[in-house]
Order: sequence, then C-alpha cells, then structure tokens
Amino acid sequence: MKAKKKRRLSAFEICLYLIFGLLALMTLYPFYNVLIVSFSNTVTSAKYSPYLYPHVFDLTGYKAIIRDEYFFKSLATTLFVTVVGTSLSMLFSVVAAYVLSRKRLLGRKFFLGMILFTMLFSGGLIPTYLVICDLNLDNTIWCMILPVMISTYYLIIMKNYFAGLPPSLEEAARLDGANDWIILTRVFVPISKPFMATFALFYAVERWNGWWEAYLYINDKNIKPLQIYLRDILVSFNTQLGSQAQSILSGNRVFVQSVQMAAIVVTMLPILCLYPFLQKYFVKGVMIGSVKE
Repeated sequence: MKAKKKRRLSAFEICLYLIFGLLALMTLYPFYNVLIVSFSNTVTSAKYSPYLYPHVFDLTGYKAIIRDEYFFKSLATTLFVTVVGTSLSMLFSVVAAYVLSRKRLLGRKFFLGMILFTMLFSGGLIPTYLVICDLNLDNTIWCMILPVMISTYYLIIMKNYFAGLPPSLEEAARLDGANDWIILTRVFVPISKPFMATFALFYAVERWNGWWEAYLYINDKNIKPLQIYLRDILVSFNTQLGSQAQSILSGNRVFVQSVQMAAIVVTMLPILCLYPFLQKYFVKGVMIGSVKE
C-alpha cells in the first residue's frame, strides 16, 4: 500500500500562516505583558524593558490588592451582579422571546415594533438618571441589574430561534396536556442548551465587565463593582494601597505598575477561565435563530 504523499503548502498558504501568526502574536502579547509586569518590581522594571520573559517572581502587587478591604467588597458586588443579573436576564429574555415567537399573541407586531424602537431611540442620559433616582435605585446594587436586564438584540435572536423550532414539538406537547410554561421549560429549553449557554455567557460577561451604571449611580464605595475598583487603581493609584504594598517589602519601593497590572489580571481571570468550557457552543448557539424571520 503506497503511503500518501504530503501536500506541499503553496506560497500563498505560507504567507497566510505567517500573517495570521503575526496577528495572533500581536493580539496575545499585551495580555502576556500584563501578566509579566504583574510579577515584576521596581528594580526589574528599570533593568529589563520590554518584558519578554519573567526575570523575577514578585507577588507584591497581588499581596497589596488582597490586603485592601475594598477589593473583596467590590469582588462580592461583582459576583452578586453577575450571578443574579445573568439569571434574571436569561429568565426574562427567554420567557419574553417565547411569548413573542407565538403568532397567536394579540398585538404581537405592536410589541415587536415597540421593542425594536428602543434599539434606535432612547430617553437620554439625564431622563434615565432622573428615573433611576425616582425609583430609589441609585446607590444600590440593583441599579446595575434592573435597567440593563434585557438586551433587545439578544431578545430578537432568541425570538427568531423559538419561531424556527418545528411546530410539531409544540403540537405533540399540547396533545399531552402541556401548557405554554411546560412547553417552554420541558421541551424548548432542554433542546436548546448550546443556544442558552451562549447567551448566558454573553450576559455574564456584560455583567462582569459592567461599570457605566455604577459610575453614574453609585457613590457608596462599599458597593462599587470590581471594574470601578480597577479604574480607581489605573487612573488614580490608591495611596493607602501603595503604603500596604510598601510595608510588604520592608521599606523597599513598590512598583506601582505591578499593582495595576495585578489588578487587571485578577479582574479578567475568572471570566477568562469560563470561556474554554463554553466556547464550543459559540458558533452553533449564535447562528441558530440569527437568519430566521
């Protein structure tokens, strides 16, 4: 049996590999540099630049962050907003999408038109701020959850997905005496796991990275999210945090940038670890429902 000859790469394919490899390197290096700097100190930063590999292993930046009480408070706030906010967003988005996908719904076109209207026009920043204050949501965690509970774009895609499912599934369930709630929770949702997992991740990433609502409506430092904590470190380095890091080194000067980079790593690491487990659902979950009527 003759062995198969290996196909030789053409010059065009080699160029493509080189170009995309270079683009991948340019994309990954900033993340790699952040990680290296987070383990550096003042002496290392002065001697070696740019950072191509770790010359020293220094955890001062991470120790300084862990010793700051506001880090754990902001982490608790972000975890609460991510878990509760994602759960509520998925619950209301899925229910609303299922209802809007049923053609027997009275006023269906009117409701769809009003929902699509919000994608083009909004009340503006000042009216929105006044509404949040009148509802007593300012300076509460709920101002980061309720106003952004449902994404119109995600809702439309979910609606298209439910509308594209075979009608025979619903008909068979109704013959067995199922109502709309049972059809949704026991028929449609179980067969839509890739779809649900994809949008649950999208909502979770948005909640984890959310900062705008907290920046506008929250003045209490005890309930500010992790992204605002990171912003405070990057924009105006906390002197108390610096003194704590300085005491760790027993009088040696702390490298401020290492604390800043450590804060970035700690902020992005949890959600970054979640991606590999749900990445396989991305293409299938997003494409389903995106080309339906």
